[in-house]
Amino acid sequence: MDLNRPPLLARGRALPLGARTYIMAILNLTDDSFSGDGIGDDVDAALRRAADALHEGADVLDVGAESARADVPSRDPQEEATLVGDVVRRITSELSALVSIDTYKPAVAEAALQAGASIVNDIGGLKHDRRTADAAAKYGAALVINYTWERPKVRPATPPERDDLIGEHLAFLRERTALALAAGVGDQSVIVDPGIAFGKSHDEDLEVLRRLGEFRTLGRPLLVAASRKHFIGSVTGLAPGERDEATGAVTALTIANGADIVRVHNVPMAVRAVRIADAIVRAAPGAYAPGPGTWPWARDAAPIPGTAISEHPHGTSPAG
Repeated sequence: MDLNRPPLLARGRALPLGARTYIMAILNLTDDSFSGDGIGDDVDAALRRAADALHEGADVLDVGAESARADVPSRDPQEEATLVGDVVRRITSELSALVSIDTYKPAVAEAALQAGASIVNDIGGLKHDRRTADAAAKYGAALVINYTWERPKVRPATPPERDDLIGEHLAFLRERTALALAAGVGDQSVIVDPGIAFGKSHDEDLEVLRRLGEFRTLGRPLLVAASRKHFIGSVTGLAPGERDEATGAVTALTIANGADIVRVHNVPMAVRAVRIADAIVRAAPGAYAPGPGTWPWARDAAPIPGTAISEHPHGTSPAG
């Protein structure tokens, strides 16, 4: 655990790094999400879902109004911007939440930032339009740079061939970070995302997750967006809506390998996974040390609900 890292700055907010993992909840304003959890253009429903996610323990709400699926047509930018602006404005004004806008379109980013968003999550890694970085810089917002092989909504004609998978990812993220900084995005406001499911085979997705610690060499906060994604289906044979337990396992392992932010669909499950992973990976020695009355085998300790210890009289030990 490194508590000496500078905080992430996002439009006047400072998020300390190192002590805990942040949970970014997905809020899909679509009806064609691969995971089947889209809300559509119902602004009131979006506000209710946002309130629920915050109550469940989310730290950031990632609002998106277009599916990243390449087989779904791109949405009209002005229509998307209007919807996003309405939703973000209500979330920030009524819930005072930290909001991220999931878009690669400058007009949509501008509308969300104008409505109060604090983070631009560019899934296109500035490949579609670098003006998303200009918009983030204009408002002092943080910028997520997502690795991608191809521009958004474009499926590669042939699978990419790589000699150095991680080296190519790191080079891409370094180059794109330099572009963001040149556009005026703050040095403490760039977040990197290794782009799980963006231009990689499932085997390569697993390799990136396996070697996630190497992305720490970039010196940037690390976001991982692996929730319910297809590599999990490839491994488990499960449909998107059945992948939450496996997502929890992936979440815990990414934290062990250095993730600072995890982007998820199922917030309550993520909270539980993050809590135990943070206790193992980030908590200082002694944080859960026994104190008076808390050592479970002490003669005078209170019974612990849900454990065998509570089923035995004080001073005796469970069999086995």
